[in-house]
Amino acid sequence: MKYFIFIFLLSAPLSTSVFSQTYKFGKVSKEELEEKFNPKDSSAPATILYKKQRVYYSYSEHNGFEVITEVEERIKFYNKEGFDHATEQIYLYQSSDADEKISNIKGVTYNLENGKIVEKKLEKSAIFNEDASRYRKIVKFTMPDIREGTVVEFKYDIRSPFNYNIDEIPLQFDIPVKRIEVAVEIPEYYHFKPRIKGYYMFTPQSSKKSGVINFTNKSRSGGYRFSVTKTTYTNSKINYIIDVTNIDLDDVPALKEEKYVNNINNYRSSIKYELSFTKFPDGVIKSYSTTWEDVAKKIYQYDDFGGELSKTAYFESDINELINNIPGESEKAAAIFNYVKNKMAWNGYYGYWCNDGVRKAYKANTGNTGEINLMLISMFRYAGLTADPVLVSTRSHGIPLFPTREGFNYVICALKINNNRVLLDASSKYSSPGILPERTLNWQGRLIRKDGTSLEINLMPTQPSQQIFSLMYSLEDNGTVKGKIRNQYTNHHAFSFREMYGATKEEDYLEQLENNFGGIEIEEYEIKNVEDLSKPITESYAFIRENAYDAIGDKLYVSPLLFLAMDKNPFKLDKREYPVDFSFPRTVRYLVNIQLPEGYKVETLPEGSAVMLPDNLGAFKYNIANNGNILQVIVNHEINTAIVLPIYYDILKEYYKQLVLKQTEKIVLTKV
Repeated sequence: MKYFIFIFLLSAPLSTSVFSQTYKFGKVSKEELEEKFNPKDSSAPATILYKKQRVYYSYSEHNGFEVITEVEERIKFYNKEGFDHATEQIYLYQSSDADEKISNIKGVTYNLENGKIVEKKLEKSAIFNEDASRYRKIVKFTMPDIREGTVVEFKYDIRSPFNYNIDEIPLQFDIPVKRIEVAVEIPEYYHFKPRIKGYYMFTPQSSKKSGVINFTNKSRSGGYRFSVTKTTYTNSKINYIIDVTNIDLDDVPALKEEKYVNNINNYRSSIKYELSFTKFPDGVIKSYSTTWEDVAKKIYQYDDFGGELSKTAYFESDINELINNIPGESEKAAAIFNYVKNKMAWNGYYGYWCNDGVRKAYKANTGNTGEINLMLISMFRYAGLTADPVLVSTRSHGIPLFPTREGFNYVICALKINNNRVLLDASSKYSSPGILPERTLNWQGRLIRKDGTSLEINLMPTQPSQQIFSLMYSLEDNGTVKGKIRNQYTNHHAFSFREMYGATKEEDYLEQLENNFGGIEIEEYEIKNVEDLSKPITESYAFIRENAYDAIGDKLYVSPLLFLAMDKNPFKLDKREYPVDFSFPRTVRYLVNIQLPEGYKVETLPEGSAVMLPDNLGAFKYNIANNGNILQVIVNHEINTAIVLPIYYDILKEYYKQLVLKQTEKIVLTKV
């Protein structure tokens, strides 16, 4: 199954610009400070009143063309929930021989005090630099004196030597925008393909203007024996055409995030420029447009990728000893996979390349995702197995929508056994064949081979992961229930549980569990199969919970699923334009036995119910039976696909509404 994000190649030079007020830095009005809410979105905690971004090329004889980005922004805060927007984070790229640089940072906070506008400037001491990775650093600042009603504005410039790259320009944010103006000015020597992403539609306006490069030439004459050296300066210039794109938008709605979205940035309206080719005066055309085959070949040519895959001497003796007496391919594969998982510890860094190299990582027993999984692939191949790297973009990194090397930041292994391809990731201790960490479950990956061929690989699981809750309890006096519970988790549910449990002290986990379930008290806790990945996780415990049901007069009102019931619909938006991403198909089953108290009988029971989603997307079934003094409840909830497309959102929202109503419906008991 394929999933799509709307992305459009720009073609029509139409304009969406409309008349609006003029914004000038330093000229904040009293009306802006007095505004209590956004008139078009009263729920917004803050609003971007104005954002301006200009991207253009500047030429110098020493540095050649550089990309300059000028940013100016004004934000209004209505309440404390919006205060996070007072902090700005700017990511800058850096390499071994060139860095992006930021300059001209200015910021002012405006408040209204006794009817007068009071200003407070951003101090240089409030601007901080942090290293985000080997290739990126962060410049961060927080505007001072933020209150409800505050308006802030700031601006800065970025100078980039990476003239082949224009960063993606977002046009939609998680708060609304009253006015945004973007201008991108590109010399005729650089040919970019602009691509529009997201669901909020806009049409840029295209135009052209002239540019000029001035040169100063210096020459000397004379200077023979006793003559005077004469220096002559001459000026020359080159005229060229600049392609200009303008985007002027008013009242851009907030991109509101709700539950079950992999990365909201995948659906944010923005414009991205992909370099197609360059053509300089008297030069030849240099192509940058790539196919997936180009990507595969180039990545394999990297020393820290293909070069590392070819290294085997560092592990040969260990692998020979490991698989010497193992005859079958499946058994060899399992032994090597478990060996790498147990030997290597992930250092927390992503990458499809190697930072320190596989030899150093193997010796240190730690490495990034590239070092660990390239090592795994190399070992499989050494053992005579068919294994290939699969490039992945993690959920936090976004989705590569066209052939690109920069679109990926992770690599896993595709192993072919008995004509079946299974995906493996040895960077997680708790992963197993076909069960990948959730960070990698991001639509499609790209299997690449040394010969330049490649293959699209579906990363989304098709087998359901199960949660089965077996609950037995009795109704005690004064609203207290006492009982036992046994939970079972399979596949990705088990993987997630193992990762969470393995990183938490049991005492802390139980305290968190008690709090999550409304203050129950847990005793006799037991857990099985945390380390045995071939079996489901099972946990069991006894519990007591006070105020678990209502006693009114001679009647008791009991929600049969108690603290396990889903009591809130996770889907609240009137309209959702991006997919619902459940990460993997899932089944939740509740088996409940309720011991009725002496002296009470059933007055009313919830009716059985079955709700089906169209196209076999999912189903909910609820059954309850009265067997004397025991009530039996069976509830099944299935979502049969990892991704539900937006066209089903209204139906899915109603489905969960019915699910919540039924799970929270109460049994009524009355005294005999």
